[in-house]
Amino acid sequence: MLADSDVRSDVALLAMRPSVPTAPAEPGTVGAFLHATLRPVLKLQNQLLLAIVADFVFDHHIPLAKASTTDQQRLLAELLARNTKLRYTVVGLVSGVFSAEEYAFYRQHRSELNRRLLELVQQRVLDQTALVLAFANVSSANQQFCP
Repeated sequence: MLADSDVRSDVALLAMRPSVPTAPAEPGTVGAFLHATLRPVLKLQNQLLLAIVADFVFDHHIPLAKASTTDQQRLLAELLARNTKLRYTVVGLVSGVFSAEEYAFYRQHRSELNRRLLELVQQRVLDQTALVLAFANVSSANQQFCP
């Protein structure tokens, strides 16, 4: 049973999410959760997601700016596939804005939803490689001027 303040928090979390056209899916399924929850949360968190990936690019000295477009996408795909800390950060970024009910469903289907979530994130990041590069350049510039 949720307290009134928890219910209000859930309502506020759900109200923040942008509308995303969804494919029909049977309610209560992983597919329905993907369309009704994961896609809107990823859209909501898009800028932050790209900035986090850019920070990992910067912190790991990945030569993204010097690489060709094809190599940039390969480097980002490898980073997202192999860097466990980044993967956990992304999962936390997304699951941190689930309602209590969504989190309960997520816990029951964690491995499948994490797999789908990380696939969606990878596609989103690769589709916006130029923005990741721009964020990485900002991180680099900020680092140079910080004492």
